[in-house]
Amino acid sequence: MTRTIRRRTLLSAAVATPMLARHGWAQAAYPNKTLRMVVPFAPGGTTDLLGRIAAQYLTETLGQQVVVDNKSGAGGNVGAEIVAKAPPDGYTLLLGTIGTGVTNQFLYKTMPYDSVKSFVPIALFGEVANVLAVNPNMPVKTVAEYVEYCKKQGDNKVSFGSPAVGGSGHLAMEYFESLAGFRVEHVVYRGSSLVLKDLLAGHIPSTMDNLPPYLPHIQSGALRALGVSTSKRWFALPDVPTIAESGYPGFDAAPWWYVAAPAGTPAEIVKKLSDDLVKASKDPEVIKRIRDAGAAELGGSSEDLARFMAAETVKWRKVVEAAKLEPQ
Repeated sequence: MTRTIRRRTLLSAAVATPMLARHGWAQAAYPNKTLRMVVPFAPGGTTDLLGRIAAQYLTETLGQQVVVDNKSGAGGNVGAEIVAKAPPDGYTLLLGTIGTGVTNQFLYKTMPYDSVKSFVPIALFGEVANVLAVNPNMPVKTVAEYVEYCKKQGDNKVSFGSPAVGGSGHLAMEYFESLAGFRVEHVVYRGSSLVLKDLLAGHIPSTMDNLPPYLPHIQSGALRALGVSTSKRWFALPDVPTIAESGYPGFDAAPWWYVAAPAGTPAEIVKKLSDDLVKASKDPEVIKRIRDAGAAELGGSSEDLARFMAAETVKWRKVVEAAKLEPQ
């Protein structure tokens, strides 16, 4: 009886060993189930479009479906919080914005996550230009002429429209004002479409806002673009100078997007995702899709993203403090 029990026990152990090995290998293989890409804004906008491009590329390269999950609210904080509190296993990712990564922490009194400590950076993914544009009735044709005109009119005598207090267009203008030494009145709208409508009608003379909605009207001549906020000229407006080359070297105020995961996500998973997304930024088909969405590719590894976000945090903290913007 004793020998029989012992023999069965040894046999069970012998059978279990390869099964456990296979189970351990299955656990180690990543990914082995569907991933979720949380997009912290509603469907249809640039953030959503870029999230879907990133998700599709990862679906193809990882061999597992990456599902986009739109969770909007509080300038992206609602979606970012979901990712911050998700298990750090590589199956929940964030398509983050300059807001979720940097500026929101200076604009909200209470943050549901730490912009740095709650996440591990994976890769930069895209950027978009802000454009300084005017109604053609405004008697300026260059950035220098705009600054001179605003100074002559006096502080806050000239207005500009943007869709949000603390939005990328507003902060870009605050940054520009601090460098150029002039002040304009900020007229806040509920969306870029309303800014565009009043700018075309001449109710406001100028705007600093995300380029895509304004591009057709600039190309038609209905609006005049004076400069773009990116570090180099924008692919869709190659004849429009950057603000940096118009007398303000180093000026760079482009909204950007990135991919991140919850803090504690294993390093090997972060590297795999980072490597794939860096390759995506060089893929002609991905680049075309990003540019068709009105943005531009912006490649950068996990390490590149960490350094970039640290520098952006320093820059935008100074801008918000100089503008005396009170957290809401």
